Amino acid sequence: MEINRGENLPKKVTVEQENSKQQVDSLAAKSRKKSKKHKRKIGVYYSFLTFVLLFCLVQVGFGAILNVSKIIAYKAKINTMEKVRDEAEARNKELKSDIKQFSRTSSLEEIARNNLKMAGEDEVLVLINNTNNQDVNDKKSKHKKKVENKDNTEQ
Repeated sequence: MEINRGENLPKKVTVEQENSKQQVDSLAAKSRKKSKKHKRKIGVYYSFLTFVLLFCLVQVGFGAILNVSKIIAYKAKINTMEKVRDEAEARNKELKSDIKQFSRTSSLEEIARNNLKMAGEDEVLVLINNTNNQDVNDKKSKHKKKVENKDNTEQ
């Protein structure tokens, strides 16, 4: 006997086959909808991550700019402080040399002679008093002012 493989049979679609076909179509449609929703969710997620990344990049950029400006400001302060330090060191050297110079007895003796109007053993001290000449000049100028004031009041 020969087995009929359905070649000669008319094609009849049964209700069950149609139902199964509709179910397959509806499952395919559902899976397509799910994949579309999933793609949208992934797109939103990637967009969110992109914005977060851009925000982080902006923050890093501003931080770098602020740090560079602070570095420049601190270097300027360092330079000014080094100048002040160098000037102070030079002033200290001058003061130390002055201390050494004035701590010698001969320099102290000279200072004392000038301030106290004293003379050494082999010296003769001559003092010229200029205050008398200034007093005479002051008296003359006061007398002239008085005469001028009297002339002005008489007029």
